[in-house]
Amino acid sequence: METLFQYVIHLIGIWGYPAVFIGMALESANVPIPSELIFGFAGYLVFLGRMDFNTAVIAGVAGGLAGSIVSYLIGYYGGPPFITRYGKYIFVSEAKVAMAQKWFDRYGLLAVLVARLLPVIRTFISLPAGFARVHFIKFIVYTILGSVPWTIALIYAGMMLGANWEMIRSIGHEASLFVAGALVVLIMYYIIKKRKNA
Repeated sequence: METLFQYVIHLIGIWGYPAVFIGMALESANVPIPSELIFGFAGYLVFLGRMDFNTAVIAGVAGGLAGSIVSYLIGYYGGPPFITRYGKYIFVSEAKVAMAQKWFDRYGLLAVLVARLLPVIRTFISLPAGFARVHFIKFIVYTILGSVPWTIALIYAGMMLGANWEMIRSIGHEASLFVAGALVVLIMYYIIKKRKNA
């Protein structure tokens, strides 16, 4: 697996934004490539002046959305039976899908937004959304809203760490929990404020 990670870094170094897009598309379509690796290295390239921060963020969010749509469509048209039968061939673990399903059962469409910031679940949350056949446009909007803060945070962290960008790989899960917590607080604040103004 480490060889694959090094190859991903190599491709990003050569191809830049398209490689960030493809890497995130694969990650969001359940291929086990950590977003911390992709965005951390992209941030390092921003630090070196070889990438533009905003363009890297756009490439990352767009790639994540593309992969999420693929995952959603697999869930939509294949359903749980498809995952049970073919999941092992497309890097999908039934246990991890079950974990994502619990989140979706509990929080509904909101889980699509928040789960994008959580370890493991963010990769698989699109499948239960597809199983439930949630409104496609709402799925896209929530996926983007959940992806943006995580993408910005990781690329910025990689940029700030510079040559030490690989530290993100060891602290990525803790960072994702922090960003997710901050997002939940903001959502709750928005809901409470909206109810007071109603």
